[in-house]
Amino acid sequence: MNIKQRIIGLLSEFEKGKYSNILLNEYFSKNNLSKGERGFITEVFYGVIRNDIYLNYQLEKRTKAIKKNWIKNLLKISIYQATFMNSDDKGIAWEATELTKNKFGIPVSKFVNGVIRNYLRDKEDEIKKLKDEDKLDILYSYPRWFYEKIKKEYGDSTEQVLISLKKVPYMSIRVNTLKYSEKEFETLLKELKIDIIKKVDTIYYVDSGVILHTPEFKDGKIIAQDGSSYLAAKILNPLPGEKVVDTCSAPGSKTAVLGELMNNTGEIFALDIHQHKIKIIEENLHKLGLSNVKPIKLDARKLKEQGQKFDKILVDAPCSGYGVLRKKPEALYNKNMNNVHELSTLQYEILDSAAFSLKVGGELVYSTCTIFSEENTDNIIKFLNNHKNFSVLKFDLPQNVNGHFDSIGGFLIDYTEEILDNFYIIKLRKDFE
Repeated sequence: MNIKQRIIGLLSEFEKGKYSNILLNEYFSKNNLSKGERGFITEVFYGVIRNDIYLNYQLEKRTKAIKKNWIKNLLKISIYQATFMNSDDKGIAWEATELTKNKFGIPVSKFVNGVIRNYLRDKEDEIKKLKDEDKLDILYSYPRWFYEKIKKEYGDSTEQVLISLKKVPYMSIRVNTLKYSEKEFETLLKELKIDIIKKVDTIYYVDSGVILHTPEFKDGKIIAQDGSSYLAAKILNPLPGEKVVDTCSAPGSKTAVLGELMNNTGEIFALDIHQHKIKIIEENLHKLGLSNVKPIKLDARKLKEQGQKFDKILVDAPCSGYGVLRKKPEALYNKNMNNVHELSTLQYEILDSAAFSLKVGGELVYSTCTIFSEENTDNIIKFLNNHKNFSVLKFDLPQNVNGHFDSIGGFLIDYTEEILDNFYIIKLRKDFE
């Protein structure tokens, strides 16, 4: 099957409501493809989803309603390649025409050829016009409200932020030090001819997803996890023998980091509100060889009602997810500022409950995978104003992780970071009851 036909099929499945990352991982696990084919499919599949507003805008200018989704997706793929990839324009038009001719015949292929050539002729003028008219929301495919919000928060850096959130993500793998070593993992990568793009402690960013289909992954020696997620758990720094709670733990990857740091001793209570996610946590932690974790179905807002006190608490709160748009681009289209405000309220309620349940002298890390101040800095300022018994603790990050500290001591892994997810992390201590 032609590789673009494969992408058209994937886009069709995505349009039915499937999550992009799950859909792509399942497809790769069922199809024997080369490293180059996987890379091309990943870039174009995600690229079309990320740039959907721009692609639709260009199609609507050049066509009436396209009834066949196959044709529409082929045109989107072609325009995406011509705009955002280093591709041969003539080759793009020729291949799309031939694919259409084989499937629908010459008349339809002429239509496809005409649309693509029309776009190629106007492309540079179209891009310049969008920039001149302050329509970066269309050029970079963001809802207008999101664009206005970024402008308000980031000012002169707005375009850099918009570009950053559209970059192609790399596969990230963490070595489970309870079962495996970094040296062993690096040897495996050499055997598989997989290159390391970046390394943050035991997190490796690599140029191939083939690693997910190895016995090492199935045996729990390695786990898929981003460096930002890992750092949120590491910065909590739980010690062996302590009593710890992860308030929003599914699927358990950050919980696993806590368990390793504690040398599989002490107690970790891994909370989640959904029973089916509790099962996922149990399965993942069993595979990783962790026995000091107790998954519990519980709304984290009710933690304070349980009457227990903990040495350390991780509050990696539910959020809008705008820091992980590289991996989950559809988040742009299914949330808005009303959701942001609702989530910030939920985050605060979880944080407030966790604060009550922390021992005096205990430490808490609050983190989100989003970039808006309502869910990050503003929430913590509100918390500190209402909880005078808490203070902000300083913490260190690896030198190769980029971002900035906010006015109160929280760190945002931001648009200046080329590889890791955007992520907010702040560490607090309970000084007195």
